[in-house]
Amino acid sequence: MRDYIYLAFYHLFRWLVTWTPEKILFPILRGIARFVWFIDRKHRRIARVNLDLAFGDEMSDEEKERIIRRTYENLVFNLADFIRNQGISKEKLLQKVSFENSEYVENELKAGRPIIAITAHYGHWELLPPALAAKFTPLTIVGRPLDSKAMNEILERNRERFDIKLLPKKGALKGLISALKKGRSVGLLVDQNTREKDGILIDFFGKKARHTPAAAILARRLDLKIVPVFIHSDDHRHYVIKFYPPITMEKTNDKDADIIRSVQAQAKITEVVIREKPDEWFWLHQRWKNQYKHLYETRSR
Repeated sequence: MRDYIYLAFYHLFRWLVTWTPEKILFPILRGIARFVWFIDRKHRRIARVNLDLAFGDEMSDEEKERIIRRTYENLVFNLADFIRNQGISKEKLLQKVSFENSEYVENELKAGRPIIAITAHYGHWELLPPALAAKFTPLTIVGRPLDSKAMNEILERNRERFDIKLLPKKGALKGLISALKKGRSVGLLVDQNTREKDGILIDFFGKKARHTPAAAILARRLDLKIVPVFIHSDDHRHYVIKFYPPITMEKTNDKDADIIRSVQAQAKITEVVIREKPDEWFWLHQRWKNQYKHLYETRSR
């Protein structure tokens, strides 16, 4: 029954996005975002805890609330664009994006080395993999299935285009190693909280947080570079994909120290990008839950 409800809302939203002129659609999307923001008290509180942890007194309460509202707006616009991109040709997709510092990935690929691309739930992150695959390289990514089987089929069908392969999160490391050995680049989202046994403790916005070591493990094992890449937009029409200097894995006799340095570097560049334009990050996830669980519980009461 739940799947039917999800599908009904999905097809209604798809009809709206497909047939409504943009000058009318954009105000409607902002209205939907405002409505979801208003009723979603739980995630508003999570976002506020995150912003307080990240910025403390260096940002006003008014600015934090503005960022939270913009987070909802970005999600609604990203969903609308995700729907518009269904069945889009490679040529039309690439017309929607521009690339900065692409030499960081092109140099590795020309040398015959696939890349380990890392990013965050930032900007229109669902557009990033197909854009990279359409422009540069076959790509293998990791994703957790949605709870709704019907909606997950739609999501996977649209993720696996332009020679993109999707691996389930459970046991993904083996599949990623295999893909890299075959010359396929891989893409990883590295900005979410992990369980204690799965993550490494690093500094993120001056607070301790757990971070996945997957990219570092791959880079050290296969002698490959980690290329940070993030996508953002100022108008929800055109998107900028920016590459950052590759993170080179040090390989000393202390494997654990090598991995920690790499993971901290990944967290640092993610923080730098978020600080540049904080309203495009996904603030609704309990990023610091591993170390500050009590704050999220206190705000939820």
